[in-house]
Amino acid sequence: MNSRDKRYSPRIFTDFHGERKGNRSISSCGLWLIILIFFLVSCNSQKLDIHEFPIERDGVVLATVKTEIARTPEERAKGLMHRQNLPEGQGMFFVFEKDEILSFWMKNTLIPLSIAFISSDGRIIDIKDMHPNDLSSIASSRSVRYALEVPQGWFLKTGIREGDRINLSSIR
Repeated sequence: MNSRDKRYSPRIFTDFHGERKGNRSISSCGLWLIILIFFLVSCNSQKLDIHEFPIERDGVVLATVKTEIARTPEERAKGLMHRQNLPEGQGMFFVFEKDEILSFWMKNTLIPLSIAFISSDGRIIDIKDMHPNDLSSIASSRSVRYALEVPQGWFLKTGIREGDRINLSSIR
């Protein structure tokens, strides 16, 4: 075999048992790896819209919460999963297409949360606490359009309670 034949010889890879696996190009494997990494990074780096919502009682603003808005089924399903922390005064606001009984769980959610179930006019119907990785369902007591998750105890600390209203004018 001359040097020209060596240059065009196929590359043969073996698995960890030493069996031949056939022709593969390192460059094509590397290309697929780069494509996979790009896809994973682009999927995970999609940023949700951010809105600040004032929460009021009798026309007086009690607190403002800065939230990410989860509108699509995929965004709502992911929610706050795998997050290590959630700063005070921040949360996630879930938007649904119609009024319905909403039910949430804490699968793969690592931080304790409080959830407010909110009617289509912005009134807080229920406030409930949720615990990390708890798979039991936490449901609204009646049909609502929205839900707001914040660090557990934030509603209590700010004096927010059922019956207070979230000003929804910025997302309508």
